[in-house]
Amino acid sequence: MGSRPLATVLAAINGVLLGKPSQVQLAVTCLVAGGHLLIEDLPGMGKTTLAEALARSFGLDFQRVHFTSDLLPADLTGLRIFDQSRGAFRFEPGPLFTQVLLADEINRASPRTQSALLEAMAAGRVSVDGVTHPLPQPFCVIATQNGLDQGGTSALPESQLDRFLMRLSLGFPSREAEASLLAGQGLGLEQLGALLQPAELLDLQRQANQQHCEPALIDYVLDLLTASRGAGAAGSPLSPRAGLALLQAARAWSLIEGRRYVTPADVIAVFAAVAEHRLDGGHPLAEAGGHSRQLLESVDAIR
Repeated sequence: MGSRPLATVLAAINGVLLGKPSQVQLAVTCLVAGGHLLIEDLPGMGKTTLAEALARSFGLDFQRVHFTSDLLPADLTGLRIFDQSRGAFRFEPGPLFTQVLLADEINRASPRTQSALLEAMAAGRVSVDGVTHPLPQPFCVIATQNGLDQGGTSALPESQLDRFLMRLSLGFPSREAEASLLAGQGLGLEQLGALLQPAELLDLQRQANQQHCEPALIDYVLDLLTASRGAGAAGSPLSPRAGLALLQAARAWSLIEGRRYVTPADVIAVFAAVAEHRLDGGHPLAEAGGHSRQLLESVDAIR
């Protein structure tokens, strides 16, 4: 298995979310890389549609939770309840126990509830009352986020923000794509069936981890990390975890592109999605992608 099944998935999702091929490929890349995805945009831009289309096309179980100010950690993780018929407590799993969790408007919930996702996103498990419960595999959190200028929102904790492999913004469609949407030419979600199975996604994730990286490619990633930490560099410095995330995403992108090795072009293709929310601390820029673009321009990719 390789790029051919993924090309079918990309085509199907692009038939649902019109005019956004680069964002769709980045979202599929995030899933193949085994990461979590943060989608930030105005309401009505297709964030939920993209999340459900990803789950449907890979045949994954899907749960949607609308994050609100009164949402409690137990509303996500589940809790122990007393079973009178057995005379003992049993664990009742919450919506986190799925393969794709859509955390809708994640930054409307309290920091305490947001932090309930940390263990699940980092380790694929949930601990309740001292007992650890493994989550289904594959497991992915796709979160949507409104701009911080909207009422009732709060910034995500940096520790949680760093757990998202990528952050995307869909943006407005082109006039041509929006005309097709208004004319009803796109596919509906109900027409999108499972094109792959969860076991096949796990196999793709294993393949992505095996994509070859030359020493020169590693040097290029190190140069980007070093440039972000230099005096006068724009934004926050990139951590070693960010470097691992960048390679993880570049490997998945190269697999989708049909190669067995990673090139600097793969790193450049995923860099803004992987690095920008780490560079800007999760705060939207007036000029989207400004920090990551400056870094890419400051480092020579020619080897």
